[in-house]
Amino acid sequence: MNIGLYFGSFNPIHTGHLIIANHVLEHADLDKIWFVVSPHNPLKESHSLLNEYDRLHLAELAIENNNKFRVSNVEFHLPKPSYTIDTLAYLSEKFPLERFTVIMGSDSYQNLPRWKNYTRILEYYRIIIFERPGFPVDKQSLHPNASTLKAPLLEISSTHIRTEVKENRSIRYLVPDAVMECIAENRYYLK
Repeated sequence: MNIGLYFGSFNPIHTGHLIIANHVLEHADLDKIWFVVSPHNPLKESHSLLNEYDRLHLAELAIENNNKFRVSNVEFHLPKPSYTIDTLAYLSEKFPLERFTVIMGSDSYQNLPRWKNYTRILEYYRIIIFERPGFPVDKQSLHPNASTLKAPLLEISSTHIRTEVKENRSIRYLVPDAVMECIAENRYYLK
């Protein structure tokens, strides 16, 4: 089975994440997409992160009616901070019959040389890059295991959603209803 791994803090998961995942699933040779919730991205500040189990729960709520999507907490049990190469090595060992593909935005792809053992990721795993505005991909210099895919992009960010919540504005349609309700009930992002 071909599994796309969509890594992220998902702080919180939003409609943009889901649209990209669904588009990649429909236009690439993938059977399922796993949303890998990262407890702590070593290239990001962690002070604004909601608890990892709460973010995991929000992601589960967001995809609960789609059997082609799965939420993974694999990085919760690995040493922190999380490094993609370590997660890939662990998953490849644990699921030897699966083929894993990394899904990332062109902003992350441009950052790839800063990642731990990034050349091993490129050598052993396929990468699907969705282009983000302001982060063009030079298709001439792409690694043979990397490919680009145009995806519908919305100007939605988790940062914007957290700001809206703090300022007591609606986040309806920015996140699935179940996610919106859970954020409101638990008063997430109000501090």
